[in-house]
Amino acid sequence: MSELRTQAHFHESGSALRGDFEPGDAFYEALMDAHQGLNESQSHLLNARLILVMANHIGNLEVLKQAIQTARDHLD
Repeated sequence: MSELRTQAHFHESGSALRGDFEPGDAFYEALMDAHQGLNESQSHLLNARLILVMANHIGNLEVLKQAIQTARDHLD
């Protein structure tokens, strides 16, 4: 994979469910749950650690650079 996917791509392992945002919603809920009870500093640290873990999983510097640029492009 050398290009960033920007369309919804959430799926559950072993599931044929695609195009439905339920797995994406489940991820969002898990992310919000992970922040429960944290102060602002801890929440920022959790986000930073999660980004590094996910970046390591992706493992492609060009894709990561595209993701950074995409995120920056959509700041208001």
